[in-house]
Amino acid sequence: MECLGLNVKIKNSRLEKVWNFYYYKNIMMKEEEIKNQNKEKNIENEDVLDDVEFIDSTEDGEPLPSKDIVKRLREENKKLRNERDEYLTGWQRAKADYVNLQKEHGDSHIRSSILTKEKFMNDLLPALDSFDMAFSNKENWEKVDKNWRMGVEYIYTQFMKGLEDAGVEKIDRVGIPFDPSIHESIEIIDTKDKKSDHNIAKIVQSGYKIGHRIIRPAKVNIFEFKTE
Repeated sequence: MECLGLNVKIKNSRLEKVWNFYYYKNIMMKEEEIKNQNKEKNIENEDVLDDVEFIDSTEDGEPLPSKDIVKRLREENKKLRNERDEYLTGWQRAKADYVNLQKEHGDSHIRSSILTKEKFMNDLLPALDSFDMAFSNKENWEKVDKNWRMGVEYIYTQFMKGLEDAGVEKIDRVGIPFDPSIHESIEIIDTKDKKSDHNIAKIVQSGYKIGHRIIRPAKVNIFEFKTE
Protein backbone atom coordinates (compact mmCIF):
# COMPACT_ATOMS: atom_id res chain seq x y z
CA MET A 1 0.00 0.00 0.00
CA GLU A 2 1.34 3.46 -0.88
CA CYS A 3 0.22 6.48 1.10
CA LEU A 4 1.72 9.95 0.62
CA GLY A 5 4.86 8.44 -0.85
CA LEU A 6 5.24 5.79 1.90
CA ASN A 7 4.74 2.07 1.51
CA VAL A 8 2.58 0.69 4.32
CA LYS A 9 1.65 -2.97 4.69
CA ILE A 10 -1.27 -4.03 6.84
CA LYS A 11 -0.74 -7.44 8.41
CA ASN A 12 -3.16 -9.66 10.24
CA SER A 13 -1.37 -9.07 13.57
CA ARG A 14 -3.46 -7.04 16.00
CA LEU A 15 -0.46 -5.03 17.13
CA GLU A 16 0.35 -4.20 13.51
CA LYS A 17 -3.23 -3.07 12.94
CA VAL A 18 -3.15 -0.86 16.04
CA TRP A 19 0.10 0.66 14.82
CA ASN A 20 -1.47 1.28 11.42
CA PHE A 21 -4.47 2.89 13.05
CA TYR A 22 -2.32 5.47 14.82
CA TYR A 23 -0.29 5.92 11.63
CA TYR A 24 -3.45 6.69 9.63
CA LYS A 25 -4.69 8.86 12.46
CA ASN A 26 -1.53 10.96 12.21
CA ILE A 27 -2.05 11.33 8.43
CA MET A 28 -5.62 12.51 8.98
CA MET A 29 -4.42 15.16 11.42
CA LYS A 30 -1.87 16.46 8.92
CA GLU A 31 -4.44 16.54 6.11
CA GLU A 32 -6.85 18.42 8.36
CA GLU A 33 -4.18 20.99 9.23
CA ILE A 34 -3.51 21.64 5.55
CA LYS A 35 -7.16 21.95 4.59
CA ASN A 36 -8.48 23.75 7.69
CA GLN A 37 -5.67 25.71 9.35
CA ASN A 38 -8.12 28.14 10.94
CA LYS A 39 -10.65 25.51 11.99
CA GLU A 40 -10.81 23.23 15.01
CA LYS A 41 -9.12 19.90 14.36
CA ASN A 42 -11.41 16.91 14.48
CA ILE A 43 -9.59 13.66 13.84
CA GLU A 44 -12.80 11.66 14.18
CA ASN A 45 -14.22 13.14 10.96
CA GLU A 46 -14.07 10.32 8.47
CA ASP A 47 -14.53 12.69 5.49
CA VAL A 48 -10.83 13.55 5.74
CA LEU A 49 -10.06 10.07 4.49
CA ASP A 50 -11.58 10.87 1.08
CA ASP A 51 -8.31 12.39 -0.15
CA VAL A 52 -6.15 9.52 1.13
CA GLU A 53 -5.93 6.19 -0.59
CA PHE A 54 -5.64 3.00 1.51
CA ILE A 55 -5.69 -0.42 -0.05
CA ASP A 56 -6.61 -3.63 1.71
CA SER A 57 -8.57 -6.64 0.59
CA THR A 58 -11.41 -8.77 1.85
CA GLU A 59 -11.27 -12.52 2.20
CA ASP A 60 -12.32 -12.72 -1.47
CA GLY A 61 -9.44 -10.51 -2.54
CA GLU A 62 -11.65 -7.52 -3.30
CA PRO A 63 -10.17 -4.11 -2.34
CA LEU A 64 -11.75 -2.39 0.67
CA PRO A 65 -12.51 1.35 0.71
CA SER A 66 -10.21 3.37 2.95
CA LYS A 67 -13.06 4.13 5.35
CA ASP A 68 -13.67 0.43 5.88
CA ILE A 69 -9.99 -0.11 6.65
CA VAL A 70 -9.99 2.56 9.32
CA LYS A 71 -13.31 1.30 10.66
CA ARG A 72 -11.88 -2.19 10.93
CA LEU A 73 -8.77 -0.87 12.65
CA ARG A 74 -10.90 1.10 15.08
CA GLU A 75 -12.92 -1.98 15.90
CA GLU A 76 -9.74 -4.00 16.42
CA ASN A 77 -8.29 -1.22 18.56
CA LYS A 78 -11.45 -1.07 20.66
CA LYS A 79 -11.36 -4.84 21.10
CA LEU A 80 -7.72 -4.70 22.17
CA ARG A 81 -8.47 -1.91 24.64
CA ASN A 82 -11.30 -3.95 26.15
CA GLU A 83 -9.04 -6.98 26.46
CA ARG A 84 -6.33 -4.82 28.01
CA ASP A 85 -8.80 -3.43 30.56
CA GLU A 86 -9.99 -6.94 31.40
CA TYR A 87 -6.44 -8.17 31.91
CA LEU A 88 -5.59 -5.09 33.96
CA THR A 89 -8.67 -5.49 36.15
CA GLY A 90 -7.92 -9.17 36.66
CA TRP A 91 -4.29 -8.43 37.50
CA GLN A 92 -5.24 -5.71 39.99
CA ARG A 93 -7.76 -8.04 41.65
CA ALA A 94 -5.20 -10.84 41.87
CA LYS A 95 -2.63 -8.44 43.29
CA ALA A 96 -5.09 -7.20 45.93
CA ASP A 97 -5.96 -10.79 46.88
CA TYR A 98 -2.26 -11.63 47.18
CA VAL A 99 -1.56 -8.58 49.37
CA ASN A 100 -4.50 -9.45 51.63
CA LEU A 101 -3.33 -13.05 51.86
CA GLN A 102 0.16 -11.92 52.79
CA LYS A 103 -1.25 -9.60 55.46
CA GLU A 104 -3.49 -12.31 56.90
CA HIS A 105 -0.62 -14.78 56.90
CA GLY A 106 1.67 -12.20 58.51
CA ASP A 107 -0.86 -11.32 61.22
CA SER A 108 -1.49 -15.00 61.91
CA HIS A 109 2.24 -15.65 62.16
CA ILE A 110 2.70 -12.74 64.59
CA ARG A 111 -0.18 -13.92 66.79
CA SER A 112 1.19 -17.46 66.82
CA SER A 113 4.66 -16.19 67.72
CA ILE A 114 3.32 -14.08 70.61
CA LEU A 115 1.23 -16.95 71.98
CA THR A 116 4.25 -19.26 71.86
CA LYS A 117 6.38 -16.71 73.71
CA GLU A 118 3.59 -16.14 76.23
CA LYS A 119 3.35 -19.86 77.02
CA PHE A 120 7.13 -20.08 77.28
CA MET A 121 7.20 -17.12 79.68
CA ASN A 122 4.46 -18.59 81.87
CA ASP A 123 6.62 -21.69 82.27
CA LEU A 124 9.61 -19.52 83.23
CA LEU A 125 7.85 -17.32 85.79
CA PRO A 126 8.58 -19.54 88.84
CA ALA A 127 12.32 -19.55 88.03
CA LEU A 128 12.37 -15.79 87.46
CA ASP A 129 10.55 -15.22 90.75
CA SER A 130 13.18 -17.35 92.52
CA PHE A 131 15.96 -15.15 91.14
CA ASP A 132 14.14 -12.00 92.26
CA MET A 133 13.53 -13.44 95.71
CA ALA A 134 17.19 -14.34 96.13
CA PHE A 135 18.40 -10.92 94.99
CA SER A 136 15.84 -9.00 97.07
CA ASN A 137 17.46 -10.02 100.37
CA LYS A 138 20.75 -8.23 99.83
CA GLU A 139 22.12 -9.04 103.27
CA ASN A 140 21.78 -12.79 102.82
CA TRP A 141 22.80 -12.67 99.16
CA GLU A 142 26.09 -10.92 99.96
CA LYS A 143 26.96 -13.72 102.39
CA VAL A 144 27.04 -16.19 99.49
CA ASP A 145 30.47 -17.14 98.10
CA LYS A 146 31.54 -14.27 95.84
CA ASN A 147 32.57 -16.36 92.84
CA TRP A 148 29.41 -18.41 92.97
CA ARG A 149 27.30 -15.26 93.40
CA MET A 150 28.96 -13.56 90.44
CA GLY A 151 28.37 -16.65 88.31
CA VAL A 152 24.66 -16.73 89.14
CA GLU A 153 24.30 -12.99 88.50
CA TYR A 154 26.05 -13.36 85.14
CA ILE A 155 23.74 -16.20 84.12
CA TYR A 156 20.71 -14.16 85.19
CA THR A 157 21.91 -11.10 83.23
CA GLN A 158 22.43 -13.17 80.07
CA PHE A 159 19.08 -14.86 80.55
CA MET A 160 17.23 -11.53 80.86
CA LYS A 161 19.13 -10.17 77.85
CA GLY A 162 17.84 -13.10 75.79
CA LEU A 163 14.26 -12.44 76.92
CA GLU A 164 14.61 -8.75 76.09
CA ASP A 165 15.87 -9.59 72.60
CA ALA A 166 12.79 -11.81 72.19
CA GLY A 167 10.52 -8.85 72.95
CA VAL A 168 9.84 -9.61 76.62
CA GLU A 169 9.77 -6.59 78.93
CA LYS A 170 10.02 -6.76 82.70
CA ILE A 171 7.66 -4.56 84.71
CA ASP A 172 9.62 -3.59 87.83
CA ARG A 173 10.03 0.18 87.94
CA VAL A 174 9.31 2.07 91.15
CA GLY A 175 8.47 5.76 91.45
CA ILE A 176 6.24 5.80 88.36
CA PRO A 177 2.45 6.43 88.43
CA PHE A 178 0.23 3.43 89.11
CA ASP A 179 -1.15 1.97 85.86
CA PRO A 180 -3.98 -0.55 86.29
CA SER A 181 -3.20 -2.05 82.89
CA ILE A 182 0.21 -3.30 84.09
CA HIS A 183 0.01 -3.05 87.90
CA GLU A 184 -1.96 -4.85 90.57
CA SER A 185 -2.20 -2.98 93.86
CA ILE A 186 -1.43 -5.09 96.94
CA GLU A 187 -0.97 -2.50 99.67
CA ILE A 188 -1.41 1.24 100.22
CA ILE A 189 1.39 3.16 101.92
CA ASP A 190 0.69 6.57 103.40
CA THR A 191 2.95 9.45 102.38
CA LYS A 192 3.19 13.15 103.14
CA ASP A 193 4.84 13.81 99.80
CA LYS A 194 2.06 15.00 97.50
CA LYS A 195 4.19 14.37 94.40
CA SER A 196 4.39 10.67 95.29
CA ASP A 197 0.62 10.25 95.48
CA HIS A 198 -0.42 7.07 93.60
CA ASN A 199 3.15 6.32 92.56
CA ILE A 200 4.69 2.87 92.86
CA ALA A 201 6.34 2.51 96.27
CA LYS A 202 7.57 -1.08 96.01
CA ILE A 203 7.53 -4.03 93.62
CA VAL A 204 6.19 -7.06 95.48
CA GLN A 205 6.32 -9.31 92.42
CA SER A 206 7.68 -8.34 89.01
CA GLY A 207 5.40 -8.38 86.01
CA TYR A 208 6.15 -9.20 82.37
CA LYS A 209 4.72 -8.28 79.00
CA ILE A 210 5.30 -8.93 75.30
CA GLY A 211 4.45 -5.86 73.27
CA HIS A 212 1.01 -4.79 74.49
CA ARG A 213 0.12 -8.24 75.83
CA ILE A 214 0.46 -8.53 79.59
CA ILE A 215 1.80 -11.93 80.62
CA ARG A 216 1.45 -11.03 84.28
CA PRO A 217 0.84 -7.64 85.92
CA ALA A 218 3.31 -6.48 88.53
CA LYS A 219 2.09 -6.72 92.12
CA VAL A 220 2.92 -3.44 93.81
CA ASN A 221 2.54 -1.23 96.85
CA ILE A 222 1.49 2.33 96.06
CA PHE A 223 1.79 5.62 97.89
CA GLU A 224 -1.27 7.55 98.98
CA PHE A 225 -0.91 11.18 100.01
CA LYS A 226 -2.29 12.16 103.41
CA THR A 227 -1.92 15.45 105.22
CA GLU A 228 -1.78 13.85 108.66
